[in-house]
Amino acid sequence: MKPYSRLAYQTIKVAALAGGVGGAKLVVGLANCLPPENLSVIVNTGDDFTHFGLRICPDLDSVMYALGDLQDPTRGWGLAGDTNQVLQALRTLGAPDWFQLGDKDLATHLERTRCLAEGLSLTETTLHLCARLGIRASVLPMSDDPAPTFILTRDGRKLAFQEYFVREHFEPEVAEIDLEAAGRAKPTRKVMDALMEADLVVLCPSNPWVSIDPILRVAGLRDLVQEKPVVAVSPLIQGKAVKGPAAKMFAELGIEPAALQVLAHYGNLVSAFVLDELDALSVQNSELKDIILYSTNTLMQCAQHKFRLADEVLRLGLLVLNQSEKHD
Repeated sequence: MKPYSRLAYQTIKVAALAGGVGGAKLVVGLANCLPPENLSVIVNTGDDFTHFGLRICPDLDSVMYALGDLQDPTRGWGLAGDTNQVLQALRTLGAPDWFQLGDKDLATHLERTRCLAEGLSLTETTLHLCARLGIRASVLPMSDDPAPTFILTRDGRKLAFQEYFVREHFEPEVAEIDLEAAGRAKPTRKVMDALMEADLVVLCPSNPWVSIDPILRVAGLRDLVQEKPVVAVSPLIQGKAVKGPAAKMFAELGIEPAALQVLAHYGNLVSAFVLDELDALSVQNSELKDIILYSTNTLMQCAQHKFRLADEVLRLGLLVLNQSEKHD
């Protein structure tokens, strides 16, 4: 497909569901294709936790730092050029040091915690932070209610996601993913409006189980997504995650880590599915009907790659929209 001019996207409103580094990368591409007022990013908060009394929202921070062009390009998370003097001092004092808190990054957590303590909601706090960072797209937590994701391990432990992911280096074998808190959470008015007003929903290349599923578990959100044309992007390439534990978690849950299984997991929720060109042959005989399959290079290693993939996702979305209009 030949790239569209950005003029082709001037009127299309997109709600992107995202979490993690892969999701943040595609969000940057979408932000470079769409007018800022036409992009809403609904972000997983299942990873959120409190550390040293500070409210930390890893996925919201990843999306904000990426959109603000502040993200460390090597690690894919945290702030570029950050230092670790506070962390080193904490180690000297024998304090828990398993979660890396950069010195500049601490300012985000301090300000978020201050705003929440003064009575602002997480949504209001996030919009405040985005405004200060010059981010014009709408970045929205999936809910203002606490909705922690827990990992139940084969050795009988129940770990908050960051404990599993960072402290334990996602080494414990996963027995079950507990999303009960997300199921009890209520959506915000802004999230519901973003989905209702969207012409297209994009499921970013985030871990389906612990980044996208928590969002879809929030009361009523899956039903709202189901009503829209949806383009999903696989986070796996040749059975491996570019970053994070997705493939390992799949295998431990008895699911083959493959793009086909990501597609099967989303099922008829999606109208079109984007997978890496290296996985194209694996889905040719998929039994899922009425889903457009599109293969391309999904590895986003630079700004140009992010823009190209976002452009392809949006063109695919326009194709889906045109088909749905014809059926109407």
